[in-house]
Amino acid sequence: MSAVPKEPSARPDALDRRLGAFDGAAIVVSNVIGGGIFLVPAFVAASVPNPWAMLAVWLAGGVLAFTGAMAYAELAALRPRAGGEYVYLREAFGPFAAFLTGWTSFVAGFAGAIAASAVGLSSYLGRFLPAAADTTPLATLPLGLLDLTVSPQAIVAMAVIALLSVVHMFGLGPGRVVQNLLGGLKVALLVGFVAVGFGWGQGDVAHFSAGGSIAPSLWVLALIPVMFSYSGWNAAAYVAEEMRDPGRNVPLALGLGTVAVVVVYLLLNLLYIYALPVAEFATVDARVVDAAADRLFGPAVAGPFALASIIMIAASISAMVLAGPRVYYAMARDGVFPAAAARVNPSFRAPVVAIVAQAIWASLLVLSGRFDQLVEYTGFAVVLFAGLAVTSLFVLRRRHPEEPRPFKAWGYPVAPMVFSGASAVIVLNALLGSPATSGAGLLVIAAGIPVYLAMRWSR
Repeated sequence: MSAVPKEPSARPDALDRRLGAFDGAAIVVSNVIGGGIFLVPAFVAASVPNPWAMLAVWLAGGVLAFTGAMAYAELAALRPRAGGEYVYLREAFGPFAAFLTGWTSFVAGFAGAIAASAVGLSSYLGRFLPAAADTTPLATLPLGLLDLTVSPQAIVAMAVIALLSVVHMFGLGPGRVVQNLLGGLKVALLVGFVAVGFGWGQGDVAHFSAGGSIAPSLWVLALIPVMFSYSGWNAAAYVAEEMRDPGRNVPLALGLGTVAVVVVYLLLNLLYIYALPVAEFATVDARVVDAAADRLFGPAVAGPFALASIIMIAASISAMVLAGPRVYYAMARDGVFPAAAARVNPSFRAPVVAIVAQAIWASLLVLSGRFDQLVEYTGFAVVLFAGLAVTSLFVLRRRHPEEPRPFKAWGYPVAPMVFSGASAVIVLNALLGSPATSGAGLLVIAAGIPVYLAMRWSR
């Protein structure tokens, strides 16, 4: 008789199933809502200078994100393991493709975004404590290709990374409380901003009637930055192994979290248009949300808005600190990442080594100042690997047609096919439209090949 494989909950290196649907939705919301919705609307308005056409772009992007989330929901319910698309690509396309997505997540996808967000948080904190945003070098360590520079701002950013990493090292007990609190505050602040803006702000409904016809090609091009703003809708899939009743709760978390993000994004864009004519905020150099707040309430809102931004950025960092290490943990269990990353603290049931490794790398990126470049270079890879993960749904349905599926993707096969096609168009546009930037991203991804070969050889 062949041995029955152990379920994750029975393994000595298993994580703890303590998360519910609301917890997963909070991770999704915190992961998605970041700098994108505060910056991207200006680029979208420049391409689509018609308020209703612009809102339609954001709605279309939300629909695409939701179709992707439903595809991930089926995959996560079918394979409720930590790691998200790393697991799905491994099952469908083999370990090499899976490693490349995990490698990109570690090098740039999570760590780079964490570093960028932590530096952004310290900048906002500088409005209250000027030293927190001070970039004056205190010490520099030259390393040939790059220098590591210690500044007060870098110290604050690293302290934020360390603090949230320590919280999540203590497991899902304190981790989920902090994440839910920050995620809830984030949504409450944004919805409150919208409500107060429409109720008492100095806007004008006439802004919704401005604008002319839009060429379909420009509308499609505007969808590309919108889809980048929705990146992170798959966050709950990374913690599927820690979800109670994953066949039910992972789909609920992905669905609820994505719908909440779409609603918030549409409300914010409605408020932006109410505050500023589309043609005007298309030329805004700073964050559109800051320009809208200034127009609605005047400069007196700067202080409270900076405080709200600190809370919202902290929620995003916390979500990434929680989700990212689950990918490296899954890779380590497969032998393609240092084995220590698969260790789970016996008391807190958390992948402590993976969390520490991510915190160290993110801190080094802060000191090097190269995090913005890494995130920019590999931005298209987020869409690429998400599109491949959704494509793996077709592979697994064909390969395992009789396997029980607690949840089936809505609109199959049309909806996931549309998502995969849209992802391919976005990636192709990035490669052709920005060959230098995308080429640098391809080099970052390719740098993982010798690492993969070395890990396989040592194994």
